[in-house]
Amino acid sequence: MSWKEFSRRHLLGGMVAAGALGVGGLAPALASSPLVPAPPIAPAERLARLAKARALMQRHGIGAVLIEPGASLDYFTGVQWWRSERLTAAVIPASGEPIIVTPFFEKPSVEESLGIPAEVRVWQEQEEPLKLVADFLRQRGLAGQPVGFEETNRFFILDRLQQQVPRLKAVSANPVVRGCRMIKSPAELALMQHAADITVAALARTARTLKEGWPAAEVERQYIQAVTDFGGSSAGGLVLFAEASALPHGTGKPQALKRGDVVLLDCGCSVHGYQADISRTFVFGAEPTAEQRKVWQQMRRGQDIAMAAAKVGAPAGSVDDAVRRAYESWGYGPGYALPGLSHRTGHGIGMEGHEPVNLVQGETTPLAPGMCFSNEPGIYLPGKFGVRLEDCFHITADGPKWFTVPPPSIDQPFVPAA
Repeated sequence: MSWKEFSRRHLLGGMVAAGALGVGGLAPALASSPLVPAPPIAPAERLARLAKARALMQRHGIGAVLIEPGASLDYFTGVQWWRSERLTAAVIPASGEPIIVTPFFEKPSVEESLGIPAEVRVWQEQEEPLKLVADFLRQRGLAGQPVGFEETNRFFILDRLQQQVPRLKAVSANPVVRGCRMIKSPAELALMQHAADITVAALARTARTLKEGWPAAEVERQYIQAVTDFGGSSAGGLVLFAEASALPHGTGKPQALKRGDVVLLDCGCSVHGYQADISRTFVFGAEPTAEQRKVWQQMRRGQDIAMAAAKVGAPAGSVDDAVRRAYESWGYGPGYALPGLSHRTGHGIGMEGHEPVNLVQGETTPLAPGMCFSNEPGIYLPGKFGVRLEDCFHITADGPKWFTVPPPSIDQPFVPAA
């Protein structure tokens, strides 16, 4: 039996009992049925990424890009590392193989995840690591050409590299890094689909376990355990009850679950570095009120309006505009004012939970096949409750396609994978 068939049978079987409490969730049997792992990115794909990066550098007149630890370093090289005062970085030239610069004592560890042909150049604790970068640029004849830096690169790197190469011209690496990472390959989409399947299954199982009096931390713990059981990795997420659900990013105040509370779960997980980000809102242990039903259905309609606007070639900001027009016609706003939608309609997603570009007013980047976004036009009523449903989608040549199926009603907040 395929995962899709299994989840559909057991999920729908679990809805009847759960729906009576307004919680929704998976049948217990699913908890012992792990998903089939998705394969990591293959070496050939990383080489193709480097080839595309080189072509983009040549097109935009960039001699090299410097990549610090994080999602981009993993994306291009496979190296999974962290940022510290000790520099580890990749330098990718417009032609030829890249280098990895790292402390001498870290070389064996860095090489464990290195997934491309690259020379690893090391520096000792008393040495200046940016001299290695400068030497490489000179050796490749790039010392006088623009060098690309990501927006998140730390200032000390640029500052100390300019001391080594006084005529260095620093430019944005966006044309290269965004040009590669914003357009997902079939292998990347498959990993994101797997992460989404795990997340929605874990959310549903968590919702089914809820007990009156539980603090938000216990709900989060249950969710993390569910993700682990299904084969993913998660650091947790947002768990909001009642009035706190009207605060998009939550509260530090203690929360204890009560019957009749609106529950908002905003969580994700990671599979081989690729992310999911899903939100579900429902009422715990009681019949939803008329107002809760109305706002839930309006917010769900907002998701459909966003999807209808997400056409190939349309400016990303036009998706947010379409949702906001509808919300204002229903009495919310205006604009980003409350009650209504106080944040963007969605954000890019991939190896990071939030990536460029956003579905936000004024964003002119045209939508293109392979781009991935969240769709989460929440509605928030301060002092009462909020509703946020979040499902991610990717653009295809035929239009947007969901990673997860949005729920049909507040009484059935979880549905099987598409």
